[in-house]
Amino acid sequence: MKISLFKIGIILSVIGAIWTSAIFIEGEKISEEFTLESQQSHKIQLYFEGVGIGYYKILMPEFLKYEIFAQVLDENKNIISEKNIKTKMSVSYFDFENSGKYTINVVNTLEHPIDIQIELGDTRVEEMIYSGIMTFAGGIMIVCLSFVKLRNYKIEHPDENIT
Repeated sequence: MKISLFKIGIILSVIGAIWTSAIFIEGEKISEEFTLESQQSHKIQLYFEGVGIGYYKILMPEFLKYEIFAQVLDENKNIISEKNIKTKMSVSYFDFENSGKYTINVVNTLEHPIDIQIELGDTRVEEMIYSGIMTFAGGIMIVCLSFVKLRNYKIEHPDENIT
């Protein structure tokens, strides 16, 4: 069985994507599910180490055009990120530059309670460099070799004067 560069590109891309997702899944994270009453807030805290990129995911399973306010605070209560969320699911990222506890504060600004699921975590992006390079290299190989194959592809046309 002959292994072509195209197949090697596909294998590199798949291995890189699996490696990246494994790093992301193993990252430090916390999640909670709760009902947020009218005009109330809820906080979740997680300790982040070093410098990196954190994320939060907010899901409202029974979404009926709700709007909530989310705010990420560092250990000194400085605002890192804030956002009005108007969709069923929202994922946002924020940079953290110091080790410490980071807090996400979610506020229900509506007149009725909302069921919410929140996940706060570290992306561990600094550990994804090699897997990202592998995925990128595989993707470039796939695109380049596909272009070469299509450029050399010839279509036979039937005779014009078929009687």
